[in-house]
Amino acid sequence: MSGAKPIKIVAVAAIAISSLMAPAYPQGLGQKGHYDGPPVQKKTPIDEKAYKSALERIPEPTRKYDPWGVARPAEPAKTGKK
Repeated sequence: MSGAKPIKIVAVAAIAISSLMAPAYPQGLGQKGHYDGPPVQKKTPIDEKAYKSALERIPEPTRKYDPWGVARPAEPAKTGKK
């Protein structure tokens, strides 16, 4: 009866592999079998006048922005030796 054990192993492996190949269905499938996607929210229209007036109220910067200013000094260190 030594031949029964390998057959059981092959059968269990076949069942495990076939269960992994089952189709994956998305969440939200209804009774009808179709998925409409997430609900769509209506966007409010942008008021161009308010947008432009808000842009005009932003003050101009007095000096140029340096994103690496914290990582390195603004001016290179000057050495006295030459």
